[in-house]
Amino acid sequence: MSMQSLAPSAISVTPPKRTSLAHIPGEEGWPVIGRTFSVLADPKGEVERMAAKYGLVYRTRVLGETSISMLGPEANELVLFDQDKLFSSTHGWGAILDRLFPRGLMLLDFDEHRLHRRALSVAFKSGPMKSYLAALDAGIARCVARWRQQSGTILFYPAMKQLTLDLAATSFLGEAIGPEVDEVTRAFVDMVAAAVAPIRHPWPGTQMARGVKGRARIVAYFSRQIPHRREKGGDDLFSQLCRATHDDGALLSTQDIIDHMSFLMMAAHDTLTSSLTSFVAALAANAQWQDRLRSEVSALGLSTDAPTTFDHLEALPLSAMAFKEALRMKPPVPSIPRRAVRDFSFKGYAIPAGTGVNVNPLFTHNMPDVWPDPDRFDPLRFTDEAVRGRHRFAWVPFGGGAHMCLGLHFANMQAMCFARHFLQNVKVSFQPGYTPEWQMWPIPKPKDGLRVTLSPAG
Repeated sequence: MSMQSLAPSAISVTPPKRTSLAHIPGEEGWPVIGRTFSVLADPKGEVERMAAKYGLVYRTRVLGETSISMLGPEANELVLFDQDKLFSSTHGWGAILDRLFPRGLMLLDFDEHRLHRRALSVAFKSGPMKSYLAALDAGIARCVARWRQQSGTILFYPAMKQLTLDLAATSFLGEAIGPEVDEVTRAFVDMVAAAVAPIRHPWPGTQMARGVKGRARIVAYFSRQIPHRREKGGDDLFSQLCRATHDDGALLSTQDIIDHMSFLMMAAHDTLTSSLTSFVAALAANAQWQDRLRSEVSALGLSTDAPTTFDHLEALPLSAMAFKEALRMKPPVPSIPRRAVRDFSFKGYAIPAGTGVNVNPLFTHNMPDVWPDPDRFDPLRFTDEAVRGRHRFAWVPFGGGAHMCLGLHFANMQAMCFARHFLQNVKVSFQPGYTPEWQMWPIPKPKDGLRVTLSPAG
């Protein structure tokens, strides 16, 4: 199928009248604002309270719209696997991301999404991934070596945020980005902050206004660079996308490259910052597991300055399970929105086309009947035998189905590379009596920045 045969955003959906959802149990809260403040104040507690009162399918009102929450592995499978193409990601995420990250891969639907995903997949094949690993490995090693030298107490979340931003700049954009790196990263930071800002219009002085200006700078930078990258090539992700083609041999358009690069950098940076911060917090709170994982890394027999290979990463199964457990406890995307494009039914409830539908990985990952003692950090939940005994949509930090995160192998590669260097070089702990508080929406992060103490390992 040629791209010319596809019309972008061809599906049009209109939210149904609120009365058409009245048969579904739930409550909508205050006029206009609904239950928005309750969700913002305690997203996990809000969903758990509503589920306890109304069940795994309930009606709510958030950000000015009545919608349906569908909870648990079965709901995840219906909505994310979406065998019957009932749910639009474009019209689910659009209200949140369209202004700053329009037409990123996650915001495309069905055939158009499939064709773009196939074109982008060339950037995540074995050859490019080896190049990314080399760049990530060098960057992580330098950063962790500085942490080892400095030691002492630091705020870990901002330190990790800077590291993932630096890594995105080098592995995604390449070393040749040069002096423009500061402008590009500042613009990108403004876009990410604006994407989750409460004020959604770019009025002067608002975060959204800064985000819109940031996008204009990013668009200008990519537009200038694309012809050069197509001519000269490179091993970074940006250069890979500049040479990527559709099935009919046509290069991705300039606008497509801009939109996909902007979205991929946002997804890789913000979600990895959250995930790796959660991982380090779990290590600090569970010294026995930290020691066990450090022994696994030591068994590789690597000097601290030795490069990391894929074989090394595959020899860290416990570390991989620990990272998965951190993602279970604090999934980087706690709630996933979709919009029904046709009428459907679930758990005996008829739900009309146009309805906003949300599934909730955070809730699913903490269901006691699926995950006994869910507040306990236990990487052994992810042995092969344990995984076979669970519903395949009980753990969905990377989504699922056609929209399964395209960069999940990149994320796991970066996480295991980080685990190797971090555990080999430093020990991490909390001060006695310290328990971090987390903001769980829109992306989990510690409210105080996560105060940890680092000391040299070995």
